[in-house]
Amino acid sequence: MIKQYKFINTRKNLWLVLVLSLVTTFSAAQETVHVQVDAGKNQGPFNPVWAYFGADEPNYSYAPHGKELVSELSALSAVPVQIRVHNLLTTGDGTGSLKWGSTNAYTEDASGKPVYDWKIVDRIFDTYLATGAKPFVEIGFMPQALSVHPEPYRHDFPKGNIFTGWAYPPNDYKKWAELVHEWVLHCVEKYGKAQVESWNWELWNEPDIAYWKGTPEEYNKLYDYTVDAVRRALPNAKVGGPATTGPARKVAGDYLRQFLEHCANGKNFVTGKTGTPLDFITFHAKGQPKVVDGHVQMGLLNNLRDVDEGLAIVASFPKFASLPIVLSESDPEGCAACSVTTHPQNAYRNGTMYPSYTAAAVRNILDLNQKHKTNIVGILTWAFEFEDQPYFAGFRDLATNGIDKPVLNLFRMLGMMGNQRIASVSSGAIDVSKIIDAGVREKADIDAMATRTPHRVTVLLWNYHDDDVTAPDTPIKLDISGLPEESQKMMIRHYRIDHDHSNAYTLWQALGSPQSPTPEQYAKLKAAGQLQLLGSPQWVENKLGTMTLEFNLPRQAVSLIELVW
Repeated sequence: MIKQYKFINTRKNLWLVLVLSLVTTFSAAQETVHVQVDAGKNQGPFNPVWAYFGADEPNYSYAPHGKELVSELSALSAVPVQIRVHNLLTTGDGTGSLKWGSTNAYTEDASGKPVYDWKIVDRIFDTYLATGAKPFVEIGFMPQALSVHPEPYRHDFPKGNIFTGWAYPPNDYKKWAELVHEWVLHCVEKYGKAQVESWNWELWNEPDIAYWKGTPEEYNKLYDYTVDAVRRALPNAKVGGPATTGPARKVAGDYLRQFLEHCANGKNFVTGKTGTPLDFITFHAKGQPKVVDGHVQMGLLNNLRDVDEGLAIVASFPKFASLPIVLSESDPEGCAACSVTTHPQNAYRNGTMYPSYTAAAVRNILDLNQKHKTNIVGILTWAFEFEDQPYFAGFRDLATNGIDKPVLNLFRMLGMMGNQRIASVSSGAIDVSKIIDAGVREKADIDAMATRTPHRVTVLLWNYHDDDVTAPDTPIKLDISGLPEESQKMMIRHYRIDHDHSNAYTLWQALGSPQSPTPEQYAKLKAAGQLQLLGSPQWVENKLGTMTLEFNLPRQAVSLIELVW
């Protein structure tokens, strides 16, 4: 509005323009968003699709802060959290570093005879299972002794090429198959048949780019040998793939399509018959943040375009249209180990923009799943923790040196939601089709998801915008109907992620951004990293099954309203 007025160099007119500017800003700030929730309108199950996490670095899983974080992740969900990591078969001594890990599961003696060593793999899986989580087993990468191009093998990220000998096809597909077969047999013996049958076994990672130095046909061949090997060891095991990159890119979409065509109608490289077993389908979806006019602008539209196109491809195969789909990586961008120091567009990671983006992404991905009538069961966040790195270095992680970041509190909120989705409508919502077309670049996406159990309603609300710039708080009027009329009093708790709540990063900044915090500072940071209430719990009256709540929601903030009776 202020741009409509012409500046004149007199005190009187400058004062007039200032007043008009303040009035316009105040007016915009007072535009209320109306959110309506109907607790009596069931929309089907609300499955914990968010309860999937992953990382490049498997050896951090059992590091001190890694074990602590695995326990926290397991505590989020009533169902087992699933954790996917790269490098489970990579050759090395088990020392973790950025974008690297190893287990030394397979070597060969001087005569070329296989030598299997499961100690490090077991240590990783034991860490998950001890807390109630379970592995989402990514079968990869190529052991050095099996690689057709074994040298160079170990990369030195961020220097040089990371796609070294571990990314190549095997020099002997039968030896590869026997490695996989022995691995599954070992897991069954150690953890039990029922436990291992509940795992997902996914072949490789992003074979459509440099993670796989073979052809699509060679990947299909590897898949056939892998499925056969897993099933020989455990006939009811669940095997899938292909974990390709974003299908909105034509080359990635074509790769996913050719893989599904091979599984449906291709000649099996092992059996010679038509088709290959496929129990679930995976592909990845990523956003694309950038720096615009000195601030970060997110690329939620890219993330959702990948999902939209990938689901359309799956739906085009009637044989597979109802199979479980796991977005085995779904994130605001691609490189978790690229810090804000070298990638300024990643500055969203430490604060509230990451959780608000993720909340909006989950809601819109579920809407796309409904649109395509497909079966998304998992949306995996590729973020964990990086051991022995600076505090709040701007990696895409859930915690830094044992201090939980705001995004982890979003998953705490999601874990508190019920198992039955109920109707919610927001006057501030942007339809998913419009976000795919243009992103969230004009008005903010202020939307909600709501669930219930027999004696509880939860409403998750967010105020998301692609641009990380300041804006006035938005007044929210939340109307909840369909509540049991016989319960006259209800307890309400309002949890919040914003600048001042559930946010260790802003406290760390206020403390002077210490890289060696004192024990007292560390204790305060640990507490600030937990999910916090906006105010004290309150008893409120239930009037004929309806209730109205009013509050302000800042830009990039997330609220969880919990109503219990």
